[in-house]
Amino acid sequence: MSKSLSLIKAPIAEELSNFERQFRDILRSKVPLMDRITYYIVKRKGKQMRPMFVFLAAKVCGNTTANSYVAASLIELLHTASLVHDDVVDDAYERRGFFSINALWKNKIAVLVGDFFLSKGLLIALKHKQYRILEITSEAVEAMSEGELLQIEKARRLDIDEEVYYEVIRQKTASLIAASCQAGAASVTEDEDTQALLHDFGEKIGIAFQIKDDLFDLGADDVGKPLGIDIKEKKMTLPLIHALQNAERRDRRRIMKLIKYHNEDKKKVAEVIDFVRKSGGMRYAEEVMYRYRDEAFALLRRLPDSPARESMEKLVNYVVERRK
Repeated sequence: MSKSLSLIKAPIAEELSNFERQFRDILRSKVPLMDRITYYIVKRKGKQMRPMFVFLAAKVCGNTTANSYVAASLIELLHTASLVHDDVVDDAYERRGFFSINALWKNKIAVLVGDFFLSKGLLIALKHKQYRILEITSEAVEAMSEGELLQIEKARRLDIDEEVYYEVIRQKTASLIAASCQAGAASVTEDEDTQALLHDFGEKIGIAFQIKDDLFDLGADDVGKPLGIDIKEKKMTLPLIHALQNAERRDRRRIMKLIKYHNEDKKKVAEVIDFVRKSGGMRYAEEVMYRYRDEAFALLRRLPDSPARESMEKLVNYVVERRK
């Protein structure tokens, strides 16, 4: 774990340690195959950014409670389920440098494992009678599904403008980070204005998070070799949308043709990436990303100063400055 992440986690280190133990217990199953798969998932867990948002939001609004652990568990279960299902939808065989569940156990089992995680999330919320937190997270899952379908629908015609792009990522990516922050707040306060503020804060960070991923895919100079995966999947990212909107009609038609008919050709994908870079698309996307970060800071600073708020600000900066 990087030094910066260790510093961010400092005010919630005990909560995260307790959460990890509880999360492993929640996933226990009487079916040996399910136990093997959940062990594999837990072993290769990521940075646990969403539980961090839950616990920091709770501490920014007061202090963590038993309900905060319910919120963190529910968010992480739903997030994991969505990743497992996404790998099936995308036919992806790798996740965070490890084989995906569908690569090792095939699609049918991967779908069932995702369903298992979803049901565990519902059950833990109902068991603790946390209906408000369940409502917040269920709305996020609904938005994630609709965002994914909207992106698929638009990718077929390549007719995504900036307005549609923001709607897609607001639903697909930002909704769960917004739910993490709102659920963390809801675990310690019933004040709806505070919950709404944390939701809006999380949404802005989620949008900035996705724009950062857009930049990675085009190979930001300090990241390494460009991948162009989004172009291969005909996903219209912010740097590309901006580049096309400001291009000559002839160039726009040429690039659209490359994306539509030659998206599997490495040389053609590299040509699209070069076009976006030279057009200033990446610089524009960076400016938008930092604008959303600053708007998130403005919301956060309406809450009382505290070590948790300071860590939340560091986590926001980590989101936009991360190298992978």
